[in-house]
Amino acid sequence: MKATWNGAMIAESDDTVLVEGNHYFPESALNRAFVTFSNHRTACAWKGQAHYHSLLVNGELNPDAVWYYPDPKPEAENIRGRVAFWKGVKVEA
Repeated sequence: MKATWNGAMIAESDDTVLVEGNHYFPESALNRAFVTFSNHRTACAWKGQAHYHSLLVNGELNPDAVWYYPDPKPEAENIRGRVAFWKGVKVEA
């Protein structure tokens, strides 16, 4: 699977976990050159608290486009150490 945004490869991996229609990539697959700070947080009843990263590619900012669960609840343990994307980030095989 590949995650791209604004012409850049954000992540690529053959090892993704599909949860609620979202591919969770290993954190190590994330291209850190395009990742920037976000202090955004949301809560999921069964996964726990999500933390976010923003993307900065070719001078364009995509706020909170990457999310992850640093300490997922037991039911979501399979996404620990993984990241997922939204806000226009294209994920495809």
